[in-house]
Amino acid sequence: MSRAPDTWILTADCPSVLGTVDAVTRYLFEQGCYVTEHHSFDDRLSSRFFIRVEFRQPEGFDESSFRAGLAQRGESFGMIFELTSPNYRPKVVIMVSKADHCLNDLLYRQRINQLSMDVVAVVSNHPDLEPLARWHDIPYYHFPLDPHDKPAQEARVMKVIEDTGAELVVLARYMQVLSPELCRKLDGKAINIHHSLLPGFKGAKPYHQAYNKGVKLVGATAHYINNDLDEGPIIAQGVEVVDHSHYPEDLIAKGRDIEGLTLARAVGYHIERRVFLNANRTVVL
Repeated sequence: MSRAPDTWILTADCPSVLGTVDAVTRYLFEQGCYVTEHHSFDDRLSSRFFIRVEFRQPEGFDESSFRAGLAQRGESFGMIFELTSPNYRPKVVIMVSKADHCLNDLLYRQRINQLSMDVVAVVSNHPDLEPLARWHDIPYYHFPLDPHDKPAQEARVMKVIEDTGAELVVLARYMQVLSPELCRKLDGKAINIHHSLLPGFKGAKPYHQAYNKGVKLVGATAHYINNDLDEGPIIAQGVEVVDHSHYPEDLIAKGRDIEGLTLARAVGYHIERRVFLNANRTVVL
């Protein structure tokens, strides 16, 4: 579901206690805010409550006083909230290697405003995709990776992220493992995409391995990064049925399509404030 351009987004979470929904919705009613979308979830296993509301502001709306009043209302619930203004467009850095399908898809969706974001830089360990970034008038940073001095390369990457003020980093088929230090710095604000095949096939040519096993499903997983390779909190997954008639090149082609769609969906969820981290899992509202 796409977000209306004139709505605010209110997201909040707190321990599971009586009156949490009322605390948020009654406050919005009292402030004269018209709710256009509302989703909530109470996790009975973690005893934590999550809520996301889109609303239109009334005439004379004052953000500072709204925040102050909501903070006071939610204090007794231990509520942590975030308020996002209309037409919010986060700054995004995309990291790539040589594959262009995910980068091309994200830039296209930005161009047609399907993804309300501003890609401020593309960073790569290879020079191959610079023409694509330049065509979109986006700065391209080529930082070759010296296996004997990986911290130096990652420091250059982090400087681009900090200098551009990027709020989100998207690893759009960036084929390098990030160091634990960089993973910590990007905790909760970096999304990765990778293939999902059952059973799991690691190492070189996973789709060829899958073909040799006669797989019947191919898919992709988008997740936040952490220090466990490809095991961060999952945001979105995609899957498609295949059969004996699909050769390795067909599986690769389907994998590209699913990777692009799944990554775009995860990025959209993130920038629309639909994703809550819940321990090692996510709640997507």
